[in-house]
Amino acid sequence: MADIKTRDAVRGTIKTIDKAAIASERMKTAYAKTKDKAEQSCYADENSATEYAADRISYAADRAKDEGIHQFNKQGQKGVKTTQENIVKAKDKIADFKQKRAAKAAEHKAAQNMAEQHGLQIRHGAASRSSAPDVSQTAKSQLIKTRQQGQKTIKTTARNVEKTVKTTAKGTVKITEKGIKTAEATSKAAIKTTETSVKTAQAAAKASAKATQQATQAAKATAKATAEATKATVRATITAVKAIIAGTKALISALIAGGWIAVVIILIVVLLGCAVSLFGGGSGSNAYTPVSAQVEAYEPLIQQYAKQHGIPEYVELIKAVMMQESGGQGSDPMQASECGYNTRYPNTPNGITDPEYSINVGIQNLAACLNAAEVENPIDMEHIKLALQGYNFGNGYISWAKSNYGGYSYANAVEFSTTQAARLGWDSYGDTQYVAHVLRYYPYGRAFTSGGNQAIVEVALTQLGNEGGQPYWSWYGFDGRVEWCACFVSWCADQCGYIESGLIPKFAGCVDGANWFKSNGQWQDRSYEPSAGDIIFFDWEGDGETDHVGIVERVENGTVYTVEGNSGDACRQNQYTVGSSSIYGYGTPSY
Repeated sequence: MADIKTRDAVRGTIKTIDKAAIASERMKTAYAKTKDKAEQSCYADENSATEYAADRISYAADRAKDEGIHQFNKQGQKGVKTTQENIVKAKDKIADFKQKRAAKAAEHKAAQNMAEQHGLQIRHGAASRSSAPDVSQTAKSQLIKTRQQGQKTIKTTARNVEKTVKTTAKGTVKITEKGIKTAEATSKAAIKTTETSVKTAQAAAKASAKATQQATQAAKATAKATAEATKATVRATITAVKAIIAGTKALISALIAGGWIAVVIILIVVLLGCAVSLFGGGSGSNAYTPVSAQVEAYEPLIQQYAKQHGIPEYVELIKAVMMQESGGQGSDPMQASECGYNTRYPNTPNGITDPEYSINVGIQNLAACLNAAEVENPIDMEHIKLALQGYNFGNGYISWAKSNYGGYSYANAVEFSTTQAARLGWDSYGDTQYVAHVLRYYPYGRAFTSGGNQAIVEVALTQLGNEGGQPYWSWYGFDGRVEWCACFVSWCADQCGYIESGLIPKFAGCVDGANWFKSNGQWQDRSYEPSAGDIIFFDWEGDGETDHVGIVERVENGTVYTVEGNSGDACRQNQYTVGSSSIYGYGTPSY
């Protein structure tokens, strides 16, 4: 009976071990599935921008999962090993119990045999010892008692063994189950942590990839812009070189009659001027700017009609005019609709709707202007200026300027524009800055044109004798008279376009004007010998603060000649010794 119970206990223990083993296998299967799922999520889009980052994350996730599985197997194996050891101990106790029980049985059997033999001897000697005590009954009672004690001992031992086996098995099963649960919880936590880490890492990888893509796109855009800028610079250089070549060829054709010495001299001047325009740098109203691609596209037609109208050497000047008029765009690129040579279309703005006809008419008109201005060659800039302003105002300006002033000046262009606007009842007439606007696109314009500093002087000279300053302070925005010397300088600068271009500030106070030039690094003290167009500031009281301002007209033999507004409440010319104590300093615009 005890053997049966012991075997049952052992079987129960083995079943528990089998369950633990099955649970271990199930946990391994779950880990494998979780691993596959994580791998699939990491490699869902191998062609995406996150492929590299996802590979690294998947590798880290595999390491984390493998470590979880390893720890689980380690715990499960430890539980199984403990159970196996307990079973071995139980088997050893059962074997020891069997040995003791066999020894007891052998001892009991020997005692029984002895008792039987002793009883037989008693029975045989009863007749002869009838008077002796009855020991048979006593021995029998003793034997029964001994047998009962033996059975009791066997039952007690069996119960103890069974109890021991059950306790041991139960404890082992509990320990194993606890280890399995702990391992299961640990593995679940590890899996969950791994999955969270994978998701977080994937999100980070995607964000990083997106940022990398944006940075790459920005870098591509910058590289593209740089490449375009480089191409534009190269195109501009090529265009300028082509202009030099074309101009040189034209000059050779035009001046060949003057002898080779004259040709060589002019060529040197032209090449020097073009080199300045290409490599001289700087900024201002005389800086060279290449014409647009749209204008360049018209060069074959320009050459055709320039030759037809007798000015083949002025192709670059014609392109400069077209650039100023339209940039090469529209159906009337030379803006020749209002020209008297237009006999096919309405003489209204943009009346011409055929670009080739516009080029034909515009070149014919420019040729007439060059002839009326008596232009001798493509570098005869003083006569070219007269012709260009005539192209804008009309041929009537050329004869008027020659008759009244002997030629072009910015001042007489302003005067003619003002007179014509008043006569026609218009707010303005033409573009008084037309010459400067065209020459910035002409390769020779910068080298052979006097500085922009002369324009402000010419404008100032046209105002001599004006009293009260009303045109200047009202232009500035004041409702009544103020000390208007600074307003006068600002007005003259505005007439030249210098305020709009940032060369000279708009100021009504002398201190403000001086401070602007100082802060822009365009300031010289009284010891400086100025140039025409410089802005001169005065300090009458010698207290270190400027009180008056004017425009330098010229410097001759140590004397500074000026044009000043509000000098005795009028526009007047004055003169001072270079370095005079009355001079505070000079603003030197970057013309």
